[in-house]
Amino acid sequence: QVQLVESGGGLVQPGGSLRLSCAASGTIFSIYNMGWYRQAPEKSRELVATTHSGGTTNYADSVKGRFTISRDNAKNTVYLQMNTLKPEDTAVYYCRLEYSDYAGYRYDYWGQGTQVTVSS
Repeated sequence: QVQLVESGGGLVQPGGSLRLSCAASGTIFSIYNMGWYRQAPEKSRELVATTHSGGTTNYADSVKGRFTISRDNAKNTVYLQMNTLKPEDTAVYYCRLEYSDYAGYRYDYWGQGTQVTVSS
């Protein structure tokens, strides 16, 4: 069993900052990728940022220069620092974990989501 604990969402004014955290625990042998996705009302879920086992990162064009993803391998935790937030960043943010267990099976696991609302 794997658990993803997301935290850090909330209400912030435009131009403000938030930091999301996602901590993974359980029968994890190796983590391949961790990342953040978001889904706004009546829209499809979209990639925000991902970090890969080799250290590379990917960002959506809409967040480049404003958001930074980082990872603490010792804690199996991924962070998303969000600066200069805009109303269009309002969404439920989901953590995604791609990992293998000790038997070598590979899994794709999603967190429950944390709400981010950017509004004055």
